[in-house]
Amino acid sequence: MLHCRTATKAALPVLGLLLGAACSSGATSAGGGSGRVNAVATINAWGSIVAQLGGSRVHTVSIITNPDTDPHDYEPTPADARTIASAGLFVENGIGYDAWADKLLAANPVPGRIVINVGTVAGVPVGDNPHRWYSPGDVEAVATAVTGALKKLDPTDAAYFDQQHESFIRSGLGDYHRLISRIRSTYAGVPVGASDSIFAPLAGALELNLRTPASFLQAISEGTDPSAADKTIVDTQIRDHEIKVYVYNRQNGTPDVTAQATAARAAGIPVTSITETLSPATASFQQWQVRQLQALDAALHEATGR
Repeated sequence: MLHCRTATKAALPVLGLLLGAACSSGATSAGGGSGRVNAVATINAWGSIVAQLGGSRVHTVSIITNPDTDPHDYEPTPADARTIASAGLFVENGIGYDAWADKLLAANPVPGRIVINVGTVAGVPVGDNPHRWYSPGDVEAVATAVTGALKKLDPTDAAYFDQQHESFIRSGLGDYHRLISRIRSTYAGVPVGASDSIFAPLAGALELNLRTPASFLQAISEGTDPSAADKTIVDTQIRDHEIKVYVYNRQNGTPDVTAQATAARAAGIPVTSITETLSPATASFQQWQVRQLQALDAALHEATGR
């Protein structure tokens, strides 16, 4: 099982202050003062999708947007608490990834608010891999859940939300799905390495052979030291060219990961990167994913000549 980092005890006093901030801020109705639904997502990977599905009928805010931030270590601010307190629709990743969000939600319940937990939608329990926005199937399932929630919050615009959903799935994600299909059909079974568990759902969807030990991926994702045995396996895979491409998470560049990426480049193994949040922050979900898939496609082509 792949796990996510948990909040430290040192963060608990901070959370206590944030709960007070949330309680002291007036909750708004599900629709907000502007007549639009107020939607909030913990990370902008989901926030971008909500914004596209909601269109002009929804005001969307994402809490974590900085590409240089490691979301696993994020500590919410009083401003975040106030933002969450205003949400009529709230999308959290769940699966232990953003546990602080549940505390802030509980501090200020809003009548009629709908909370979408991605882990629940995807059927993924706490303790499993939380990076569900790297699973194409889960992305579509969450989009459907968001559209259903928006139609409940604003039934008069139900037809509009159905149109937005259709456009997002068929047109918005068109290049994304085409690249996934191309990589899967061209490179299925190619052995690759990765720095942490963020790449695992996408590697599975692409049918790549992810050779890095799951325990290594878990340790890096959790912020703990991988075992010496796992480090040796990964180093050997790079040294002996047992992997064709190395994929690393730029937002979790530990010394071990940095050393492996450097070793892979020195060995002539193509290296490509991915991030946990939109990069740049102004990109849409699909723009971000397509750029990363194109870079991966190029790395696989360089490594295999296909």
